[in-house]
Amino acid sequence: MIRSLLRWLRGYVRIRVEGYSPERFLNLCCFHHIVLWGLVPAGNAYEMCMTLSGFRKIRPLARKTRTRAVIVERCGFPFFLERYRNRKLLFAGILLCIILLKTYSLFIWDIHFEGNEKWTDETLTEFLAENGVAPFMRKSRVDCSGIVKAIRKEYNDIVWVSASIDGSRLKVQVKENEDTFTEETAEDDSPADLVAESDGVITKIITRSGVPQVHVGDEVKAGDLLVSGRIEVLDDSGETVGYQYQHSDADIYADTEMAYSDTMPLTYQAKIYDGKRRYRFYVKISDWKISAGTVKNPYEHSDLTTWERQLKLGENFYLPFSFGYESAGSYSFVKKSYTEEELRQELSGRFGRYCAGLEEKGIQIRGNDVKIHIDADSADASGTLYLNQRITRETDTEILTIERNEEQDESGGTDD
Repeated sequence: MIRSLLRWLRGYVRIRVEGYSPERFLNLCCFHHIVLWGLVPAGNAYEMCMTLSGFRKIRPLARKTRTRAVIVERCGFPFFLERYRNRKLLFAGILLCIILLKTYSLFIWDIHFEGNEKWTDETLTEFLAENGVAPFMRKSRVDCSGIVKAIRKEYNDIVWVSASIDGSRLKVQVKENEDTFTEETAEDDSPADLVAESDGVITKIITRSGVPQVHVGDEVKAGDLLVSGRIEVLDDSGETVGYQYQHSDADIYADTEMAYSDTMPLTYQAKIYDGKRRYRFYVKISDWKISAGTVKNPYEHSDLTTWERQLKLGENFYLPFSFGYESAGSYSFVKKSYTEEELRQELSGRFGRYCAGLEEKGIQIRGNDVKIHIDADSADASGTLYLNQRITRETDTEILTIERNEEQDESGGTDD
């Protein structure tokens, strides 16, 4: 590839050698170190490529071998300049394009984020803009180490950040901590009890602080005390002389039941597109936008879609040019009825998504007796879910005080 580029820049010719002894001509070229390539037979002759300096040396060789060398094609940059020497605007345009590309390469035209899930690209982009980092800024002003420090300082749940410049793109890679916790909750040491959030039968208890009030297998009601944050202080005789208070912390799981109900109508409004659509095409240059067409809404019902693409050279060299279009499509509503199979599929799908949401929260589903019922007016899915879940809820511990009656024995006097 590099060799071909160098040959094109220096220029070369393709010649046809014919005559008495073209084979001897080739041998003499090899003997005099004249480089040939692309050699192919052409009837009783041969065609080959040769550098310009080599072509200037072959005249005595052709005369000695009684052959004739004819130029078939001139290739390369010198001949390109010769061919278009009178087209000054072409070369001016090429020069201007090179200057513009060089100028554009000095700026950041796109910011790309990788690894972020909790924090969206828009949120991180706004944060960087507040710190003076935004598209259309010079690369020399981008402080990658400063960006890393600022993001780590602002977002405590981002444990690793990397910022780098690739072409005209600023690439920011982050890794979020999946086991984050709220510092206020971790540092809260005020007295608190744990009570049952719902009815159930206790299946598992893990107590870290506080005094458990229930055991595995106990049946509890919503509001019952599960773990007490108040600890009695006893004297030698076993009497309560005071209390110590803690912030109760425990994982208590119980088998619970949850009622489920979901209803949907038998009919729905379906969108019917009539094929009418208006477009507005536009070109964006930095913050300037040039558009043609209109998408002003002349329809009673319509949806608006937008498509845009930013130009780039290669993978990471983004240019400050974008193009795209906006379109508005007309539609009308038509009343349709669900089939019984569609109703069952829709209700089943909703129930499945509801169960998946419970499992994402760490709630185990032991079973269910949810049934689908379809009548003349509506369709519904109802029944009971049998769950195993954490049922603790914090509540303030009641502060008690002990009133002590101190009896003082007075003894004294003299024997008379």
